[in-house]
Amino acid sequence: MYPTVSDVLALPVIRQGLATVVAGTAGLDRRVRWVHVAEIADIAPLLRGGELVLTTGIALPDDPDALSAYVEELAGAGVVGVVVELVRHWSHALPPALVAAAERHGLPLVTLSRETRFVAVTEAVVGLIVDAQVAELRAAERVHETFTALTVAGAEPAEVLGEVARASGLPVVLETLGHDVLAYDAAGTDPRELVADWAARSRAVTSTARTSYDPGTGWLVTVVGARGNDWGRLVLVSPEEPAHRLVVIAERAASALAVHRLVARDRESLERHAHRTVLTELLASPAAPADLVARAEALGVPLERRQLLGMSVRPAEVAATPAMATQEVLRDLAEATALAARRARVAALVGVVDDISVRALLSLTPQADADAVVRRLAAQLHQAAAAAPSVVVALGTTVHAVADARRSLVEAAQVAKAALRAPHQRPYHRLDDVRLRGLLHLLADDDRVVAFAERELGPLLARDAANAGRLLDALRHFCAHGGNKSAAAAAAHMSRTAYYQQLARVEQVLGVSLEDPESVLSLHVALLVNEIGER
Repeated sequence: MYPTVSDVLALPVIRQGLATVVAGTAGLDRRVRWVHVAEIADIAPLLRGGELVLTTGIALPDDPDALSAYVEELAGAGVVGVVVELVRHWSHALPPALVAAAERHGLPLVTLSRETRFVAVTEAVVGLIVDAQVAELRAAERVHETFTALTVAGAEPAEVLGEVARASGLPVVLETLGHDVLAYDAAGTDPRELVADWAARSRAVTSTARTSYDPGTGWLVTVVGARGNDWGRLVLVSPEEPAHRLVVIAERAASALAVHRLVARDRESLERHAHRTVLTELLASPAAPADLVARAEALGVPLERRQLLGMSVRPAEVAATPAMATQEVLRDLAEATALAARRARVAALVGVVDDISVRALLSLTPQADADAVVRRLAAQLHQAAAAAPSVVVALGTTVHAVADARRSLVEAAQVAKAALRAPHQRPYHRLDDVRLRGLLHLLADDDRVVAFAERELGPLLARDAANAGRLLDALRHFCAHGGNKSAAAAAAHMSRTAYYQQLARVEQVLGVSLEDPESVLSLHVALLVNEIGER
């Protein structure tokens, strides 16, 4: 807000006096809060700090010790510089003791070789200060307007942080109180360097006020929360002492984030949003973004030198509910999955990345027993989701490189889809558990497989559609019970006579014999492909 000593020395009224800096050049970037004309030597007790002292030196002593004491007192009072006119007391140069003392204390000492109107200097400097204050107030007003508009529009955290970075030109990070990174904007800097080892660095920065600046780390930290419910911190990385405008930006951004959380309380949490973003980027391309590993680690989920295991969690039965209701179910399931992971002490990225399931990437230590960890996690997950509809838990292959994590996640989703129709419910499913059904899910998009199913079942599907029949169900029960007609009839809730008649019609329509094992196998495979297509 205030001009520096260098700014003051650049004023025409000072330059006309032939100003020369004779000591304390290291302090020329100090801010000038006010200008004070003082001729007496014991002026220090009357000052508050931040003043630029103007003097002709007429009342200053010539004694070296007294001059040293004079400078020491001014420096102790917080004076930012002394300007001495070389006209009335000293005409050519200042006493060496005065210059040495100013250099020793880093106090800028400036001489004016020509007579200068101090009132003109005061007016010019006060004009600089007022202009800076007005500019600062206008900037603060623009900040308030900008973040008020973001708040009213319900801007997402990424939008708020983007505006912070744009307005300040500095990197910004939103973290939980547990020091996990929820979102950030690197403002053009290296994001990996920004969030590297974040948790350890963040724990070292503590504050007693809601907004404070730590000069050791260069962090401007503002607590984020509302109604006494604090849940995070906003960190603005400012190597220099932040100006008032930066403090306003940080505090208004924190308010916008707090309001967003209150308004979106029934929507996805910020933690789930951060996890979903990383998972989506991981699934979007075989080559993970360069900063993805650092971002995941900042969320408390290291990905390098770990066992990585994709997981998919789906409601066992998906009713025909509106999309919003389905998303609400999945959001609750995502929170339940994250809770289960915490209880099982498993580092995991958990988020809703599509309209049918919750995805998770488990990160295990190289020494961990993956099967034991998965059993423990599945038990916790079924317990956490006990109040909701039952869930299907599916896992992909365990991999050891970030580049292979996408494959494990995709496999888990395919296994979950196959497991929905599995005859035996398990705590969790792997590709081995769904066997033929799992293989067909992997091949579900192959046109040749779809054509095979249509050739095998086409006439039967057309017959059922034309006559509102149930021959396909009769065949399905027959195959599901391994050709045991009695068991199939019971499952179909039909008498044996009626059921046998339906099987005879199936043979007639398809032109096959259900006594032929190969025909039954082909039809069973075609039925599985048809079921997969229906889902």
